[in-house]
Order: sequence, then structure tokens, then C-alpha cells
Amino acid sequence: MRKKDKVGVVIPAAGIGTRFGGEKPKQLIAINGIPILQLTIQKFQECDAIDFIVIAYHSDYFDDIKQLVQSENLTKVKSVVVGGKHRQDSVWSGINEIVKFDVDILLIHDAVRPFVSNKIISNVIQAVKEYEAAIPAVAPKDTIKISDDDGFFINTLDRNILFAVQTPQGFKTKIIIEAFQKAYADKFYGTDDSSLVERLGKKVKIVEGVYGNIKITTKEDFEYASYLYRS
Repeated sequence: MRKKDKVGVVIPAAGIGTRFGGEKPKQLIAINGIPILQLTIQKFQECDAIDFIVIAYHSDYFDDIKQLVQSENLTKVKSVVVGGKHRQDSVWSGINEIVKFDVDILLIHDAVRPFVSNKIISNVIQAVKEYEAAIPAVAPKDTIKISDDDGFFINTLDRNILFAVQTPQGFKTKIIIEAFQKAYADKFYGTDDSSLVERLGKKVKIVEGVYGNIKITTKEDFEYASYLYRS
């Protein structure tokens, strides 16, 4: 029996950032001279609980990522694989690679979420050990409403039971593989990885996230991220 669970991380980074704009993918944009993707990888590189990292990347920028990994001595990155058309396809490509390292727990983390903390990573891993599936989340600050097709609000949701989901999302490896296989068999694409697990009838444990664990999607996010990094 193993003394320690092997933990792997898949970082899907094959998107080209259409909402962000620019000549290159947003994950290669630098914050204070450091590419966002590098900042993200370093968080897992420096976490003692993490054993292996696999990155799924766009084929047009494959060499750029390999060079980044080598030049920055990101030793836990064991493979860089070609991503797919959709995020789910990129994650699946990464999963198929990282299972070669016989991982017990698998984390999936957004490439452009560089402010994840060691505490969140560790808490997600611990929750997975106990509950098999776990994701960090925060309560929304704003009131959430539902609209009709004509552009009028028709309902206000109870903010006390709503959560904004973050990453890393963590799962026992066997469960996430089963969830992806079922999703593809059903031709289902989810907005996040935990939704695939929920379709198996599995419960996903909520881990307390932090508002600073932002995903950089727009130029406004980038400006805020630059502020967070400097502060």
C-alpha cells in the first residue's frame, strides 16, 4: 500500500483567448514580465502535494510552451500534449496522458488562474481523499436574477445557496475518467469538469475558495491581475 497518494494536475491551456484579444494567447501574456501560464504552473511546482503536471496546449504554440517549461526548470511538468477544439477535449487529452503516471488524485486547473494558493490546493486534495470529488467556490457578491427571452427579469435567486466555482477541481482518478467517458458517450459538453461527475450521480464537496483566485478572461481582468501581483 502506498504511503502517499500520487497527485497529478492537468492544465488545459489550448484556448486562444478570443474575448481577450491580442496577437498571442492570453496565457502567454506577461504580468510584470512573467507569462500568466508560468505563474500558474509555478504554484503547483512549488506545492509539495503535487507530483506530476501535464499541460494541454494549442499546436501552434507547442514549441513556445516546451521552451518555457525547460527554461524555467518546471520539473513537475512531465508532458505537454496537443489540446482539442473545446476545453473539455483539452482536459481529456491531458487526462489520457497523466494516467500514465498512475495518479490516485487528479486536479484540473485553469491556465489563466495564476493566484491559486497552496492552501486551496491542499484543501481540495484533502477533500477529495474524503469525498472523492471537490471544488473550491465562493458566494456571489451580487444579486443574481433570471431573465426571459424579451429581456425582462422574471425571478431573483437566493444568493445564500449560490456559488461561483473556481479551480483546481479535484477528483479520484477513476471517477473523473468514468465521468468523461459517459459525457462523450452521451455527446455531452459541460461548462466545467464537476458537471460531468454530477451526471454520474456523485456529490461534489464544496471547498472554501477565495475571491482573489480570479480567472483572467478580459482585459479588465488582466489589469486587476496586475494589481494583485504588485500588491
